[in-house]
Amino acid sequence: MSRDIGGPGAPAGSGSGAGPGIPGSPESASGSERAEGGSERAELERLRAEVRELRARQEGAGQEGRAPAPARRGRWRAPLASVLIALGCAVAPVAVLGVWAAGQVSDTDRYVANMAPLISEPPIQHALSARITAEIEKRLDPRVEAATAQAAAELRSASLPRLSGLLTTFSGQISSGVNSAVAAGVSRFAASPAMAALWTQSLRVTHQGVVRVLSGQGGGAVEVVNNEVVLHLGPVIAQVKDYLVAHGLAAAANIPVFDATFPLFEAPNLARAQQGYRLITTLRWVLPFLALALMALGIYAARGRRRALAGAALGLSASMLVLGIALTAARGIYLNSLPKSVSSDAAAALYDTLVRFIRQGLRVLLVAGLVIAAAAFFAGPSAAAVRSRNTAKSGIGALRARIDRSGVRAGPVGEWTAGRKPLLRVTAAAAAALTFIFWGQPTVAVVIWLAVLLLVALALIELIGGRAGGPEPAARR
Repeated sequence: MSRDIGGPGAPAGSGSGAGPGIPGSPESASGSERAEGGSERAELERLRAEVRELRARQEGAGQEGRAPAPARRGRWRAPLASVLIALGCAVAPVAVLGVWAAGQVSDTDRYVANMAPLISEPPIQHALSARITAEIEKRLDPRVEAATAQAAAELRSASLPRLSGLLTTFSGQISSGVNSAVAAGVSRFAASPAMAALWTQSLRVTHQGVVRVLSGQGGGAVEVVNNEVVLHLGPVIAQVKDYLVAHGLAAAANIPVFDATFPLFEAPNLARAQQGYRLITTLRWVLPFLALALMALGIYAARGRRRALAGAALGLSASMLVLGIALTAARGIYLNSLPKSVSSDAAAALYDTLVRFIRQGLRVLLVAGLVIAAAAFFAGPSAAAVRSRNTAKSGIGALRARIDRSGVRAGPVGEWTAGRKPLLRVTAAAAAALTFIFWGQPTVAVVIWLAVLLLVALALIELIGGRAGGPEPAARR
């Protein structure tokens, strides 16, 4: 009998396709698949590793080849911007001095407005009175003495020797009394409205003389004598003579017609000052535009233009502060170098009056620089700036909601404004800037009012232009 293959007595591993060692058995197939799967996974990992390596090489090549190139090309921008802004800030004080000098020379009204308050200064009045009194006494004393001697001689001829002797004895007291009366009258006249009017009229007449002095031509009512800038007093003395006679001092009628000079200030280096003046007046229009152009180019060349704008504004304010300190230092140097013949109080009043328009101009530019720097800061991404803008938006939104509840609608105007907010903001800022630039003689109050009006205009644009977006995200610290 034949044996049944695969029967119970069959040996292990016998039978068709049942043993693990026989090819084609399930165990053999599953092991083969596992081996192939393992090799595929290994190959896949190898390919992934190669891809990662290639990416790393590409990134490294990009960092070595492309990334540094823009950095190298852009390295010049920061130092160039700094140099241009620094030059603009350095030119700004010279521009202020040039504009002041040009205004004093070319604008008679400006010159008179600057110099007219001098006569209201007590030191100027005292110095002017003392100089006029001394000049009058120098010429009046001999005439009084001669008149006294003539009267004494006539008394002797009239057989009145005792009266003649008394008159001769008290001739000194008579001269002293006349001089005291002259001094009191001159002092009153120097403080009178008539003197103020005469002073203003003289300033207008002598303006061309000032031009001649500064331009080196000489002549006119204001001249340089022995390295001193002096004012001719002939017209003033004539007015004083008439004033004294009109107020009862008959002896003043004997004052002769003469001219005298009143030293305004010492000018040992006038030649250099005249050269500098001519240069500054020649560049009076170029310097302001040069300063603005340099700072504008520096801002344009900078990487962060908002920060550059803030830096330029702060630099302008700092340069004006330096100019103010320099004017104060120059005042001390000038007063310490005065000769004894010049009144230091009068010279100080003169200096302060002369530079008051310069100080006014530098204060205006200092405040304008601070306003621009503040605007650049609050337009930036700092946490304080974002918080301030969000607070303003919330306030405007609350006001708009209240207006909406009242039934007021902006209508087409609101839609038109909403679609042109950026343009309207730029227009408002440009209008404020142009108003400041073309304002004849801006003051600190003008700068503050322009800033306030600009803020109001921006708020109105936001209010009329529809609902603002949500609050800005807080900036990274």
